[in-house]
Amino acid sequence: MKHSGSCLCGNIKFEITGEFENFFFCHCQSCRKDTGSAHASNLFSSTAKLKWLKGEKEVQTYNHNNSGHVKSFCPKCSSALPNIQMNGKVLVVPAGCLDTDVETVPTGHIYLNEKANWDHNLEEYPHYEFLPTE
Repeated sequence: MKHSGSCLCGNIKFEITGEFENFFFCHCQSCRKDTGSAHASNLFSSTAKLKWLKGEKEVQTYNHNNSGHVKSFCPKCSSALPNIQMNGKVLVVPAGCLDTDVETVPTGHIYLNEKANWDHNLEEYPHYEFLPTE
């Protein structure tokens, strides 16, 4: 399996070759803070290979208080990007940065004990194709 991805501004491009073993929605406070959302959506692989096609030297990486919460991103547009974690053993890929479809179905939700108090029954609220103007 081969996937391609990029940041929002197109300054950084990459390719992933291999399979993903897990696809987790992480609700921990750190993931909520760095995504500005209810959860992060990350793919994990211990065998897939990351190849930077453009902008590798531009990629910035932040390890929050050396806690193991690691985020790589584009310094120009702040888009989340893949990174290698756990002493080089695991490739973590933010699902939203992929330009190709993800065939892997989510494995599950993690860190629900830190879930936002407003993150409940979200599917019950109205759905819109675009931002409503009225």
